[in-house]
Amino acid sequence: MERPESLTRDLADFLTGLHGRVDGRLLSSSVDALIDTLGCMVFGATQTWSQAAIAHALASGGEGSATVIGQASKTSPAMAAFANGSSAHAFELDDVHEEAISHPGAVVVPAALALAEDLGASNLELTEAVVIGYEAMGRAGIAVGPAAHMLAGFHPTSMSGVFGSTAAAGRLFGFDSETLNHAFGVAVSLACGTMEFASSGGMAKRIHAGRAAEAGLLAASLVANGLKGATDGLAGRYGFCNVFGTDPQTELLTDALGSRWMIDEITVKPYAACSDVHPLIQATSELRAEHQLTADQIERIEAECPTKAATQNNMDGTVSVMAAQYSAQFNIAATILADPRDPATYERDQIADPAIADLQAKVVSLRPAKEFDDTYAWKMGGRVRIFLFDGKVLERSVHGQKGSMHDPLSQEQLDAKFQSLVPASAPIDLVSTLRGSLVDPMRPVSHICESIASAG
Repeated sequence: MERPESLTRDLADFLTGLHGRVDGRLLSSSVDALIDTLGCMVFGATQTWSQAAIAHALASGGEGSATVIGQASKTSPAMAAFANGSSAHAFELDDVHEEAISHPGAVVVPAALALAEDLGASNLELTEAVVIGYEAMGRAGIAVGPAAHMLAGFHPTSMSGVFGSTAAAGRLFGFDSETLNHAFGVAVSLACGTMEFASSGGMAKRIHAGRAAEAGLLAASLVANGLKGATDGLAGRYGFCNVFGTDPQTELLTDALGSRWMIDEITVKPYAACSDVHPLIQATSELRAEHQLTADQIERIEAECPTKAATQNNMDGTVSVMAAQYSAQFNIAATILADPRDPATYERDQIADPAIADLQAKVVSLRPAKEFDDTYAWKMGGRVRIFLFDGKVLERSVHGQKGSMHDPLSQEQLDAKFQSLVPASAPIDLVSTLRGSLVDPMRPVSHICESIASAG
């Protein structure tokens, strides 16, 4: 009997066919993703909102074998994934798939790491799970029609993230195609998260990646115990893409499978801010360095960007840490007066500096531009125009910012970012230790957890 057509099942066929067959180049990218996300976890675990997530995880998860980063404690895999995902996403440092407008590292890595440690899995199993998780999360994210999805108020990381963590868990559980498809069918019922944080604030955004990481483990665990899910959870009539997308492109779930890889398209963030404003930060930084700019020279600033940034990143950045990390105006001002590469730029005492508020007020316009909309979000862009009191006008455009697939960070830059995020008390060669461990395919994942726990 011919099976019903299902794009979700086709994706599950492909992903489960990767078990034991992921190309070494992709595994190397997976190691980079693990290193970057582990650094984000260690730094993020110190934040107030992460501490709340960690306290909940430890109280709810009970005894377990999965490490909570930043604590000398272990709990259940689902609760460790929740805590560590919240820490990874805690300070806008985690990686991005620009076209999907989501943060795969903060969802997939915590879920895969927690389950791999619990199951006694090897590094090879972990790194394959990460590649597979990135693929599923990215595919779901681009197929839902991400720009319209986000502008409708859904937060892509928490919405499409559940499919990434589910797929990663499916690799570690050894699911066949039918079982992973059922898990996707359950996961669609667990997708959640809105963009209201960008409107009225709060801390809920900080736990979105953790919630998606936890939910994927829940979906996979339920199916492992016999629960059945819908057979076209992503592309069906009431599937994820058609319910949560106003402009879905479900064909992207399977288009160019095996030749286009989501993990190849990742942006690693050099700044602790929303990646939509990174081109504006880079353009301002380049003008500052080239012209030795100081705030007292500046009469006014105009900026152009994609419609999404003009809509959702147009705010006063001095009211909260979250607002500072999202505000285009704040980031332009902070780039002149501080160093956006330093996460301290976004801490409470720094964002309250009256000088930043004064310069932020000089960013008099933030307008959408068609040239940046045309490539959003596959290739991010922005333009800054700075008018000086002496009559000069300085202008710089960036299209494909540093850290993106169009201008990637080197391994040395990746490792330097990691080292900057861990405490000064951490071993100076910790990143080398982690890389050395991860490239040994048969070494147990527990060694990574033991190494990183010492940095918390």
